[in-house]
Formats: sequence, C-alpha cells, structure tokens
Amino acid sequence: MQVYSITAKIFHWGVVALFAYGIFKQVEGDVGQLEDKSLLYAEVVFAILFLAVLAARFIYMSKTQTSALPPETSKFQRQAARMVHLGMYASLAAIPITGLAIGGLFAIGFKSGLIIDFVIELHGVVVTASYWLIAIHIIAAIYHRFLGDGVWTAMVPFWKENLKTRRN
Repeated sequence: MQVYSITAKIFHWGVVALFAYGIFKQVEGDVGQLEDKSLLYAEVVFAILFLAVLAARFIYMSKTQTSALPPETSKFQRQAARMVHLGMYASLAAIPITGLAIGGLFAIGFKSGLIIDFVIELHGVVVTASYWLIAIHIIAAIYHRFLGDGVWTAMVPFWKENLKTRRN
C-alpha cells in the first residue's frame, strides 16, 4: 500500500487550506473593489503565493510520489484519476492566472468592457470547473475509503481504513 510522504501530505492539505482561504476572502462580483490599492496588492500577492505553492506541489508530486491506486485498478479508472488530477491542477492554476489578468487589466484602466468582461467570465468558468473537479476527487476518495483499498489512508490523516476487512 502506497502512503504519501509527510511533505506530500503537507503540500496536499496546504493547497486545500490556501484554496479555502481564497474562497472566503475572494472579491465578490464587483471588480470596482480593486480601486482599493491595498486590496489589489493583497490579491496579487496571494495569487502569486498560491501559484508558487501549487507549482511546487506539482513538481514534488510528479518527481517523488506514485499513485496510491492498487495495481489491480482498471486502466479506465487510472486514466480517469489522472485526468481529474491534471484538471484540478490546470483549473487551480487558471484561477490565480485569470485573477492576475483581471487585476492587471483593472490597474491599466480596463474597468469595464468586452476584454475585462471576458476575463472575468473565464475566471468564473475555471472556478466552477475547479469546484466540479474537487467534488469528483472527494467522491472518488470516499469511494476508495469504503472500498478499503488503502487509497484514502495514503493521504487522509483521519477516519482510517480497516485494511484487514478489505474487499477483493
């Protein structure tokens, strides 16, 4: 059974915590709030920090960790898991990138109009995509928890699986 390293777990749960923080502190619908230079600066710093942590996590995980899926997992399920993971990385990276684009456009005077409206809409689409992909990821993790194949326990520090009663 694969168990992820402490570093992998810190990266995983750190990204979760940063993402949750980003959701709770987000600019709500009105980009006019970015007139406040301290808010704009804070958003830029947070976006860059989030991207840096996400990139470091991606590099670390792809260079040092392997999938926790058991060897008998079907090719379809392995490919689906990989697509969801890559989709989460892409959408999670696209959120701060489009947010930085919004902030940059706003800072140079594009406070309304087709260009900034398009980037705002794109930002909303990638946020929604990330929610869906995260939901799929969580549902799959819970599925594996009930399956008892060790996938849940490899990353989650609570509600440990009873691997002795694992189904074959």
